[in-house]
Amino acid sequence: MIDLHCHILPAIDDGAESLDISLEMARIACADGITITACTPHILPTVYDNTGPAIKTAVAALQKAIDQAGIPLKLVAGADVHVAADLGAGLGDGRIPTLNGSRYLLLEPPHHVLPPNLEDHIFRLHAAGYIAIVTHPERMSWIEASYPLIQRLVHSGVWMQLTGGSLTGRFGRRPRYWAERMLEEGLCHLLATDAHNTTSRPPYLAEAREAAAKRLNEQEATHLVLTRPQGVLNNVSPTAISAPMQRPRADNSSGWRRIFARVAKGGL
Repeated sequence: MIDLHCHILPAIDDGAESLDISLEMARIACADGITITACTPHILPTVYDNTGPAIKTAVAALQKAIDQAGIPLKLVAGADVHVAADLGAGLGDGRIPTLNGSRYLLLEPPHHVLPPNLEDHIFRLHAAGYIAIVTHPERMSWIEASYPLIQRLVHSGVWMQLTGGSLTGRFGRRPRYWAERMLEEGLCHLLATDAHNTTSRPPYLAEAREAAAKRLNEQEATHLVLTRPQGVLNNVSPTAISAPMQRPRADNSSGWRRIFARVAKGGL
């Protein structure tokens, strides 16, 4: 498996606090079946002022420590990028890294306020040749009111990445509901750990893969954690990568409405 979203670099954002924790996260990832981890610290101006060159230097240092510790985990560089006016310029001059130097980048919208111009930001990136991967939309507080936006973005070529723990209930019933719904409606391209530590946010992915296999099938579960992530790291065109599958189902619109009503009232 390949994890495209992990805050494993030590002392660079709100992820691993020390090298020892980074190494233990690497061991946990390997034991869980992860062979490649993308180091994706936050880039948020005035809060986490990380840059592409600094991230790459930190990745090289951690890879050396992992190798010396005999841990068979390969690291690649990336970032969890927040929406900003100069995003395009930062990508162009290298201040903001894509995933392994590819056309794909992780984009994290604000958790509690949906930017009114989010679509414009994303489509400008696409016009410049980049593919935005929106991270953990199922955990955003605005998803109930803006689910049609999620659908519209996917149909326009934007990728969605769910946190594996959302699918298995580690973040509660509400994120699990939206993760399961997106997965079954064919709106999820990738699963990742979004790991931050070894305790509350460990780098577990296998259990989410199994949950996806049960809800869809083994082939799609493999696409979510291996085939598509490898395509991203290899900079393969999205048109040459298998699209997410939608779970065949009878019309369940009334069922979805009943569950959605419970979510809106805080019942999930």
